[in-house]
Amino acid sequence: MNRAQRYHNMGYVYLIPWIVGFLVFQLFPLGYSLVLSFYKYPLLGEPTFVGVRNYVKMFTTDPNFMQSVRVTFLYVVLVVPTKIIFALMVALLSNMSVRGVGLFRMLFYLPSIFGSSVAISILWRSMFLKRGLVNSLLSLLGVPAFPWLTSTSLALPVVASLQVWQFGSSMVIFLAGLKQIPTDYYDSARIDGANPWQMLLRVTLPLLTPMIFFNVVMQTILAFQDFTAPFIVTNRGGPLHATYVLGIHIYNHAFTYFNMGYGSGLSWMLFLVIMFFTALIFRSSRRWVHYES
Repeated sequence: MNRAQRYHNMGYVYLIPWIVGFLVFQLFPLGYSLVLSFYKYPLLGEPTFVGVRNYVKMFTTDPNFMQSVRVTFLYVVLVVPTKIIFALMVALLSNMSVRGVGLFRMLFYLPSIFGSSVAISILWRSMFLKRGLVNSLLSLLGVPAFPWLTSTSLALPVVASLQVWQFGSSMVIFLAGLKQIPTDYYDSARIDGANPWQMLLRVTLPLLTPMIFFNVVMQTILAFQDFTAPFIVTNRGGPLHATYVLGIHIYNHAFTYFNMGYGSGLSWMLFLVIMFFTALIFRSSRRWVHYES
């Protein structure tokens, strides 16, 4: 065995911890959950094979399944476009050559470092209570208090705003894309008489479509999987199931009712929904994503 071959084999040795972790903590649970989805499995009892009965139950006798699907779709529609547009706007501002712009970029990215943690969700909930910070600030302007967390029409936007607030990762990706656009394109556009708005629409956005595509895919997947914010901010999906996303429905059946088989089936249904919309986005990208040749 020559020296190059030994170095090549050493690479596989360094990969062993990741491979073991992937097999034990990702691939095995994924496959086992698929098996469990065909069983009635009370967590403290013996599993009983029921075939596709768990999947039939979702569309026939489970009254909360379709409600959770509807809320999840609405949540994704609220979060993904708003978050991407906001991140793009901040990235455009952060790309300007002004003093202290590095500090502003760091401050804009800070919310993404905290993530959707329980502590941040509790803080967000306290801000939108009847006597919370948001209503206190509105009272200074003479605006009456809003029932943010007890209104069926306001609760979901409040939860979505927490996800939108964490726009830092999308902003960094947009900013990296903006840095890659040659200044020659803008110089040519100015010579042709283009104004800033036209340069944004005709130069910047077309060249940013690969970053937009990546952010749309990633943020769609994250929004479908979101659980912590709806669970904590509105106390398990209230009021009246207005924020009852599919993640909470899975949690309730798996860890509250201890019906692990049905919870696994719900998880796989969520996985299929995410796969469908991801494939749809990839399919549509042929028409609107432009790569430099």
